[in-house]
Amino acid sequence: MPDSPGQRFRLALEEERPLQIVGAIHPLCALLAEQAGFRAIYLSGAGVANASHALPDLGITHLDDVVEDARRITAACRLPLLVDIDTGWGTSETIRRTIFELERIGVAAVHMEDQVSAKRCGHRPGKELVDTGEMVARVQAAVGARQDPAFAIMARTDAAAVEGLEAAIARANAYVAAGADMIFAEALTSLGQYREFASRVPVPILANLTEFGKTPTLSLSDLGQTGVRMALYPLTAFRAMNRAASMAYQAIRRDGNQASILGSLQTREELYQLLHYYEAEQRIDSEKKRT
Repeated sequence: MPDSPGQRFRLALEEERPLQIVGAIHPLCALLAEQAGFRAIYLSGAGVANASHALPDLGITHLDDVVEDARRITAACRLPLLVDIDTGWGTSETIRRTIFELERIGVAAVHMEDQVSAKRCGHRPGKELVDTGEMVARVQAAVGARQDPAFAIMARTDAAAVEGLEAAIARANAYVAAGADMIFAEALTSLGQYREFASRVPVPILANLTEFGKTPTLSLSDLGQTGVRMALYPLTAFRAMNRAASMAYQAIRRDGNQASILGSLQTREELYQLLHYYEAEQRIDSEKKRT
């Protein structure tokens, strides 16, 4: 059995095609994803900014913010974790430190993008890219910093929406030549575009199936037929949680109690089972008896 996070991620990628990767903004979400049967999870940069700091995803958060959220997840859940490291936070030295810190806490893989440091959400207008050479240097710094060769370095290109599909594919191949193990093809708009990427770039391709963006809601089977190897759902659960929380707050405020929403709540028993509460309680009781 593979024993490193990177090895577990690569095994999942081989055994499930396309590999579904779901966003988990905190450890409890990671456990719920594991319970549902997923083989890999994801920590979004937008998720860190939005959920942990109530900030927009505009490059405002930093390495320490991401490391803290990732550390909590890897401590609680064995599923391999893919982490968004935005542009690597500056220089080759910050990229090296990023890889060191995330590998140290048990992260399986990272993705890094070719936007300028003052980045934007990949599905928003106004994105600006660094030149190919600068992104190649970012990839080389990341690859050179890892200790476990199975730790996966994924290069994300936002070029399709800025420079066109041909330029995005050319960039992707340059990033692969620099050592990227996988490519995140951001904001593509059709199955045909994914098919082009998968046929012309010689490493696994990830499709970002985020909601309400430029990419349509594609079925897993259709996506698999293009040759794409990973399907990412970065913030689906987070959006569902936010809507559910808003409805709960409104119901309590309106009704003066929570009776109308009890049927939609996770029960105490469900939470206890997920957290192995009873086993922990029994261990505490047994220790008390021994003393």
